[in-house]
Amino acid sequence: MRRESAGRPSEARDRLLGTATRLFYTEGIRSVGIDRIVAEAQVTRATLYRHFPGKEDLVLAYLDEVDRATRAQVDDVVARGLPPADTVRALGESIAQGIGSPGFRGCAFLNAAAEYSDPDDPVHKAVIAHRRWFLDTVTELLARIREAPAEPAARHFVMLRDGAMAAGCLFDPELICETFLRGVDGLVRAHAAPDH
Repeated sequence: MRRESAGRPSEARDRLLGTATRLFYTEGIRSVGIDRIVAEAQVTRATLYRHFPGKEDLVLAYLDEVDRATRAQVDDVVARGLPPADTVRALGESIAQGIGSPGFRGCAFLNAAAEYSDPDDPVHKAVIAHRRWFLDTVTELLARIREAPAEPAARHFVMLRDGAMAAGCLFDPELICETFLRGVDGLVRAHAAPDH
């Protein structure tokens, strides 16, 4: 929980979380130790432990920040008020922009899942909760296009996204994004088409 003084977030907490977010995303969670985070955030260990009782708490806070950013990204797309099919396409474009951005290193949640594979681990559970929300959200968006069962198409969208995010940090992101967006457009068209 965020500690506050006089109604404002703690600057030390924000520095810790910002530093951890940068390091966890660029170098991996398990490879970054608490001492490095403390040193780069320029705080004491006592300050770290006042805000985050252990590294796991810091990792969960990092994933929570990424989750909030992803939800805001989706909310921004939905708030445009586009027709349903264009909303799904715009979500794809928003994802593609992220893949093409400097410093892109893949999906933070897939990266975390690779490091925390135990289904009972709280970090793994946070990954699964985020992915469930994303699948449910895409399912709801696709259901607005047509009342046909939308979850199979939503799973396809999520798989396209996962593949683009994995490939986007390995290969030419422009080509990957172009391929991803063509896939999203084809998926939207197929889902919108009435059954024969």
